[in-house]
Amino acid sequence: MSDPAGTRDDAFLGGRLVLRQPARGYRAGMDAVLLAAACPATPGARVLELGCGAGVALFCLGARVGGLALTGLERQAEMAALARHNAAATATDARILCGDVAAMPEALRQERFDHVIMNPPFFAAGPAAPDPTRAASRHEDTPLGVWIDAGLRRLGHGGTLTVIHRAEALDRILVALGGRAGGVAILPIAARAGGPAGRVIVQAAKGRRSPLRLLAPLVLHAADAHAGDREDLTPAAQAVLRHAAALDIKLS
Repeated sequence: MSDPAGTRDDAFLGGRLVLRQPARGYRAGMDAVLLAAACPATPGARVLELGCGAGVALFCLGARVGGLALTGLERQAEMAALARHNAAATATDARILCGDVAAMPEALRQERFDHVIMNPPFFAAGPAAPDPTRAASRHEDTPLGVWIDAGLRRLGHGGTLTVIHRAEALDRILVALGGRAGGVAILPIAARAGGPAGRVIVQAAKGRRSPLRLLAPLVLHAADAHAGDREDLTPAAQAVLRHAAALDIKLS
């Protein structure tokens, strides 16, 4: 459903959540839901999302786990305003701050969290785009290492950092984590069985030194090829995307 202000209401978690996003340009989708499912937060935990956009990952996490203290940081004022609207519309107790990952508000720099989650922009910065909101959400003008550093600095000892990104960024993520977080778990996400992973979820704990683990991939689609408009999610993907199940990522 769209409205005259250029936004639309999108359903998530099988309709359990309805969140307002821009009608055109960048809208969060499956990646945000997967990121929320990967966060190991339990009731009472403090969770920060860097680059929260309209709050899709943050509110999907809040729908799965009650009693969280949720904070989102978003650089674009119009997206932060949508996140605040969504918090009110879903009766989610969340604090949304407007600021840059590379230059956080002073008050936020004084805080520590149990979990930090992030879905950084995927693509290298390019020429000016006709939709600046979409470009700012998708194009990396702040280096990935800065995002990882900012997340680790906000964590208390033993707190977890969870990142979803393109598979080709895995080496940069691991370099940024090196020596500062351990117990790393890598969950590849493949569109179809036997195919390459297009995405990875990486989770690590600040200060931990246990070995890295590469998990079996999460396969999203059951059919061997695209089946038109008919949904063909695997049972595992349906559980997460439609029924708010958690992804089983246990750090070593």
